[in-house]
Amino acid sequence: QVQLVESGGGLVQPGGSLRLSCVASGFTFSAYTMNWYRQAPGKERELVASITSAGTITNYADSVQGRFTASRDNAKSTVYLQMDSLKPEDTAVYYCNTVYYLRSRWGQGTQVTVSS
Repeated sequence: QVQLVESGGGLVQPGGSLRLSCVASGFTFSAYTMNWYRQAPGKERELVASITSAGTITNYADSVQGRFTASRDNAKSTVYLQMDSLKPEDTAVYYCNTVYYLRSRWGQGTQVTVSS
């Protein structure tokens, strides 16, 4: 059974940093691209970052390019999202995601709030 468990969210001031983690289980983590999505209140869920199975290629939404960094540790079945220079508009629930057997799998999400 695929499980994705996010952690690391919280309240941070504008300009601050957070690192999110997502621990995966139930599938061969090292073989799959992993994604980070976010959903702000009243908005659709949007793709924030992707990282390929070996971690060699990453892609980012324009809104976070240069501020967020995705990485992974395949030995620990964990994917990370380092978020720097946070802005109030980054406030959202952040979700870890992968597509396994053609189905999108989600974690429960972790809340990130950027506010002074």
